[in-house]
Amino acid sequence: MDLNDRSILLTGAGSGIGRALALELARYSPRLALVGRRPGPLEEVAALVREKGGEAVVIPADLTAEGAPAQVVAAAREQLGGIDVLINNAGNVRAGRLEAIEESEVLAQIGLNLTAPILLTRAALPALRASGEGAVVNVSSGLGLLGMAFYATYGAAKAGIAHFGEALRRELHGEGVHVLNVFPGATDTPMMDSSDAQAQHGFDRESPEEVARATVEGLVAGELTVVRGESMVRMIAWNREDPAAVDRTLAAGKDELEKVVADHSSL
Repeated sequence: MDLNDRSILLTGAGSGIGRALALELARYSPRLALVGRRPGPLEEVAALVREKGGEAVVIPADLTAEGAPAQVVAAAREQLGGIDVLINNAGNVRAGRLEAIEESEVLAQIGLNLTAPILLTRAALPALRASGEGAVVNVSSGLGLLGMAFYATYGAAKAGIAHFGEALRRELHGEGVHVLNVFPGATDTPMMDSSDAQAQHGFDRESPEEVARATVEGLVAGELTVVRGESMVRMIAWNREDPAAVDRTLAAGKDELEKVVADHSSL
């Protein structure tokens, strides 16, 4: 896909992978609609995009609010003149034992990680079709491919958006809209600040800039998936071959993992 001079709607753009994606995409002189809950960080990213030669508008929004996805898409179409690429990047997390997580925390994760991107995509499809070479990018997670203790709801939502992307790609095959699923491993973003999980726990971290670069390269190359994190890739492959062995291996470190992710929350 040629990303030069494209209109791109990017959610979760104020920090982390979203911020890195905005700056990586700025090399292509795009028109970016930056979406997030807080106007301040979005304005900072927009200024950096403009310094790099791109155009940027800011659309503050809570994507889990009723009607927000359709409103955001309408605002982006109006301000950009269309939408060529939708990047569903916004996400949240709350780790912990399922029975210890509040119902509101379960619903918040499903709302932002799964429901919102589905509704955004649904609203954006007419514009993406009109583009003639449209694309949807879903930023899932390695935990959407590998179930991890204490991330049951998060993993379910991230697996759901990945399956949504795969099904939609086949639904839209030959119709001018490509779908790319991205599976980051642990990434050094504000979303991970409250987690003490490190490489010895299976969470070897990389920078958001590395994830963004791989995502944009995958989009340009027309890839179907981008999976990040060497240990995550190995564990996913092993889980396909012998899931019971993975169960036994992870069980040995389960108590320690529960401790280091006990406060992991971005809600």
